[in-house]
Amino acid sequence: MGQAVRDSLVIARRNLIRMTRIPEVVLFGLIQPIMFVVLFSYVFGGSMNVGGTTDPSVYRNFLMAGIFAQTVTFATAGAGAGIADDMHKGLVDRFRSLPMARGAVLTGRTLADLVQTVLTVFVLTIVALLVGWRIHEGVPKALGAFGLLLLLGYAFSWIGALIGLSVRSPEAATSGGLIWLFPVTFISNAFVDSSMMASWLQPIADWNPFSATVQASRVLFGNPGVSHSDAWPMQHPVWASLIWSVVIIAIFRTLAVRKYRLAAG
Repeated sequence: MGQAVRDSLVIARRNLIRMTRIPEVVLFGLIQPIMFVVLFSYVFGGSMNVGGTTDPSVYRNFLMAGIFAQTVTFATAGAGAGIADDMHKGLVDRFRSLPMARGAVLTGRTLADLVQTVLTVFVLTIVALLVGWRIHEGVPKALGAFGLLLLLGYAFSWIGALIGLSVRSPEAATSGGLIWLFPVTFISNAFVDSSMMASWLQPIADWNPFSATVQASRVLFGNPGVSHSDAWPMQHPVWASLIWSVVIIAIFRTLAVRKYRLAAG
């Protein structure tokens, strides 16, 4: 166990150093969520009804939990592409010759991506404050919300890892990592209340793991637009978010490590 932790940290350090040598990747990762904040806030803000009002400032506060969640989950595509690139370049064969834990390669990669996501969320928080977003339940609860968001992002990064191990090129990993993310993020309560969706879509949105984390974040931030759905995840969003994230990590980490061992074998 101790060796696996040490090996994972070594791989994480390797990937972080690699990220600093390709700053444009980090820069582009920062620009995308900022564009979403500006576009959704000022293009759609005056036309969205939240709690019976179309006040743009209310929608901006409603929106930010969804943008935070979208940002941490979209990092999944980068994780998958990075792992696919390592596989494509034969890095797996180099690691096979070293006395190291097999799962450490994937764990180290996902941890490095988590660090990059923390940086992105920090910058995005500053931008959100500049456009008028505020927290109303105190710093401890806000930190809890950010913790849930980062846990969801880490959980989804294991899905990206599995995709990266299952395709033949980084380009395919990027495309495959985004295709499933769009329905997950948009069939949710991130940008509109699920009650405004078609009746057959509402339960899908309410039981979406992504929606649970968005709902939990709005509750902990004290932001408007908290869903009043009777679905269990919407009534107990913090617990639902934790459970969903842990289950996703348990399932997809197991599958990804198994896939890695087969690929390395």
